[in-house]
Amino acid sequence: MTSAKAVERPGEYRSEADFLGSVDVPARAYYGAQTSRAIANFKISGTPISEIPELIKSLAQVKKAAAIANNKLGDLSDEKFRVIVTASDEIVDGKLVDQFPIDVFQGGAGTSTNMNVNEVIANRALELLGFERGRYDIINPNNDVNLSQSTNDVYPTAIRLTLISTARQLIMSIRQLAGVFTEKGDEFSSIVKVGRTQLQDAVPMTLGQEFQAFASSLQSEVAQLETAVTRLYEVNLGGTAIGTAINADPQFSEMVIRQLAEITHLPLVRATDLIAASWDTGEFVSLASSLKRTAIKISKICNDLRLLASGPRGGLAEIVLPALQSGSSIMPGKFNPVIPEAVNQVAFHVIGAELTVTLAAEAGQLQLNAFEPVIVYSLVKAMTLMSAAMGVLKDCCVRDISANAERCGAHLEASTALVTPLSPMLGYVKATEFAREILASGNSLRTLLERDQIFPPDMLDLLLNPVTLTRPRRLR
Repeated sequence: MTSAKAVERPGEYRSEADFLGSVDVPARAYYGAQTSRAIANFKISGTPISEIPELIKSLAQVKKAAAIANNKLGDLSDEKFRVIVTASDEIVDGKLVDQFPIDVFQGGAGTSTNMNVNEVIANRALELLGFERGRYDIINPNNDVNLSQSTNDVYPTAIRLTLISTARQLIMSIRQLAGVFTEKGDEFSSIVKVGRTQLQDAVPMTLGQEFQAFASSLQSEVAQLETAVTRLYEVNLGGTAIGTAINADPQFSEMVIRQLAEITHLPLVRATDLIAASWDTGEFVSLASSLKRTAIKISKICNDLRLLASGPRGGLAEIVLPALQSGSSIMPGKFNPVIPEAVNQVAFHVIGAELTVTLAAEAGQLQLNAFEPVIVYSLVKAMTLMSAAMGVLKDCCVRDISANAERCGAHLEASTALVTPLSPMLGYVKATEFAREILASGNSLRTLLERDQIFPPDMLDLLLNPVTLTRPRRLR
């Protein structure tokens, strides 16, 4: 955009000029010509960047840090510095959110989004000074708001801030869900049931152990995600176009990153190689992989909950999920596991997002990756959906799960699972004979052992005690 003065037109629009010519901009809009062109060009999803508020906030924080650094270096006047910072703070506080209407799917490696922020800040700063919007001869989106910057260092830096914030919310959701599974593990600790491998009866376990394992598996995801987040602290701000820091003061990069760290309260550091950091999207791929891993685990857990609650008369029915809504338009009395099913679908979406990020990262060329808009949208959407899904799973399902202790006991008694814990004492051949007879006759192991008087009654009670059956022990 040139620094030409905007020409006010009567009515609903004002005319602004950029290097392509004149553009009509809504008179009341804080954005300008480049944003208006992007609105016209990218009518794709109908989802505006304003629906990623953390990204808008992060961009405004970068602009504030840049204004501070430029002012300290003597490149931005005190007056411009003051109003640019004030306008940036307003955006950080959630104001003017409707002024970011560009579609999330956009070409230009995020240039349209960066200019959208530059224009909004410039016009709001002009307003604070008492000037009409569009008076870019007074405060210019490029010359002043974008001073010492390029989309290619501003946008990736803002993406990292956005992902850090969103990932922290997801981590909190995982911890809370794991905590409820732990509570259920304690509640179900005395209920002995059949543990299954390959969907076949295996060995005894407690329902509490099963739920505690859900909790432990989720807790391990926290560490994975936290590691992925720490990789996002390295930023390329100050590298400008391709990492050579052209058009920026030699001190600017270190200074602006230090200011941004203070603003965000994050341990941000300058990338060792700014040229590599300008195109390297490895951190985004790592985060996407961590999200995929978490999605796979949560989906598997939901599969288990649906299976354990199946029936209730014709299935396992070892747990009871809360009945939240009618399950059929034709079958009375049917309730479906709707919350685990919904969470499964979120997991499928997150798994697909990982492939999107992978392809976008691979498609980068030379000194820039042009596909970061779809990367940030995919990652933020994936984390936001998963965080919400885990909250729903926690509050609307897991918290109110109850155990069917009678059914758990009946399954255990009718299975061959009790034979395995006694095989060290019986011997594998004899244990196999008992298992075969259990399957053929339907009698329980206790009944067969009492019939054959293999163990004294007190020893039999000890051997079939829940603690003995579900914990490490020596029987010889």
